Order: sequence, then C-alpha cells, then structure tokens
Amino acid sequence: MPQVTLYIDAETDRKMRKAARAAGVSRSRWAAEAIRKKLRTEWPEGFLKLAGAWRDFPTAEEIRKPLGRNTRRERL
Repeated sequence: MPQVTLYIDAETDRKMRKAARAAGVSRSRWAAEAIRKKLRTEWPEGFLKLAGAWRDFPTAEEIRKPLGRNTRRERL
C-alpha cells in the first residue's frame, strides 16, 4: 500500500487528532477516509432517498415565479 507524508500545521493536527479519537480510529485511517470522501464521484448513500421527502416543498416553477421572466440572452 502506498504511503504519503503530510505536513500540516499544529492547529490542523490538533483538530485531526480530536476527530480521529472521536471516531475511534487512527489518524492515518481518519485522513485516508477524509481523502476518499473528498474524491468520491458518486452521491453519498441515502442522498437520492431524499428526493420527494418534503411533501410541501415548492416546485421549481413556484420558486421561480416571483423572479419574472429571464433576460434575453446574447447570441454567441
């Protein structure tokens, strides 16, 4: 497995140690997971289940209605 050396400031190290301790994992594992999350290309689990979860949420048309008509766009 490849290894990476990170140079971080003391405040970031303090926050990372605290977060890793709270998660019950090593700093290395915590950092690797943070990097994986940042590089993820698919939606997080459960995100798509939110669609339609708010029954009274306005539609896109209802949200845009008070904005009036769009300005005419310049042709390229």
